[in-house]
Amino acid sequence: MAKDKTLFVCSECGGTSPKWLGKCPSCGAWNTLVEQVAGAGAGGAANNRFGTQFASLAGASELSTLSEIEATDVARTPTGLDELDRVLGGGIVSGGVTLIGGDPGIGKSTLLLQAVDALQRAGQNALYVTGEESGSQVALRSKRLGLDHSQVQVLAEIQLEKIIATLDATRPAIAVIDSIQTVYSDQLTSAPGSVAQVRECAAHLTRFAKTSGTAVVLVGHVTKEGALAGPRVLEHMVDTVLYFEGDTHSSFRLVRAIKNRFGAVNEIGVFAMTERGLKGVTNPSAIFLSQHAEPVPGSVVLVTLEGTRPMLVEIQALVDNGGPSPRRLSVGLDRDRLAMLLAVLHRHAGVACMDQDVFVNAVGGVRISEPAADLAVMLAITSSLRGKPLPKGFIAFGEVGLAGEVRPAPRGQERLREAAKLGFSVAVVPKANAPRKGAKEIEGLTIHAVDRIEEAMDVVRRLD
Repeated sequence: MAKDKTLFVCSECGGTSPKWLGKCPSCGAWNTLVEQVAGAGAGGAANNRFGTQFASLAGASELSTLSEIEATDVARTPTGLDELDRVLGGGIVSGGVTLIGGDPGIGKSTLLLQAVDALQRAGQNALYVTGEESGSQVALRSKRLGLDHSQVQVLAEIQLEKIIATLDATRPAIAVIDSIQTVYSDQLTSAPGSVAQVRECAAHLTRFAKTSGTAVVLVGHVTKEGALAGPRVLEHMVDTVLYFEGDTHSSFRLVRAIKNRFGAVNEIGVFAMTERGLKGVTNPSAIFLSQHAEPVPGSVVLVTLEGTRPMLVEIQALVDNGGPSPRRLSVGLDRDRLAMLLAVLHRHAGVACMDQDVFVNAVGGVRISEPAADLAVMLAITSSLRGKPLPKGFIAFGEVGLAGEVRPAPRGQERLREAAKLGFSVAVVPKANAPRKGAKEIEGLTIHAVDRIEEAMDVVRRLD
């Protein structure tokens, strides 16, 4: 039996080429030709833009209105790891496909091995497919993690057809593919890890998950920039995308949900790496706060929001005499936004840092992307420049606009309650986030509500 030929199909216009070209000969788009399997005697005209052949016209499907469709909650199975369940939205979903990426050695395989072992012990059949390690290496990691007498089934295989045949025969509740970049299909001639192989293998595994009800977890490699390697269509193909974050030199790890069709996005789970694997951290604010005996200049505690979880993070700033070209450096915060905040600070609050080096850091390696960090960053810079610490138990949050106005942050009351629960006593916040008249006050917390950055600076001076 002759092996099926391959064609290169443009993902934009559907044009075909017998060999790969950088530029589509039909529409002129660059890097859009993807390898596809063509059936015997198939020509370019027989393929649509997705490479599918139609032997005959299909009948029309029956339609339903939204009001006629019964909306039911998705059943979830807890993994046994509370922080992972928080990120997933409560647990794994039957037929759901999850993609998890992170730097090499950060703990992806460790976390997933712990999760599938917990599910197996709870009565859920689990299969761990390893393409980067042998079965003995996985067993060695299992012993090191203290997973004695684990009944998780392990398959050391990288050929897609054999993996799907095994999945079809065993029908596990959850299957982990570690990693998708090592899997290849015999139907394509390109090497494992290529765009065509990753795309096709992920598509077949996703199709199997939807038809069989098996929850599939794909482990993905990341690029030097930290994004998932392979085609962007891989992220659109799956139901959930998780990123493993953290410094390999630190014991703390963050798992962040970038996409989740079954739960909230930007939710995070916090783990600590121990000799027995990853353990969930129930109070993550404690790891992002430095334990100063006395307040120090340039330190402000920010109440940020990660998903549905308010979290306290220490923002540190250092302002020092600069040279002819002052440096602006930020770690964990947007560098371009730092330059903008320095301009606002000068224009509207009269605090000039033109000839100063400015360094800003979010303690603990956490990355903060929300604009509610603006006010805390500006107060930390001012404190370092003046050489005067802010009061003990001080917190701040709020977005600062180019006109100097302090804008409200979402879910401000939850942030304030979290700060009061951890013993903070003084807060500078946007006026719109302050408790309304007649509302119940937050016990133990003195709140200073401000409309502009100048007001915030005046409040800080009065607190000295």
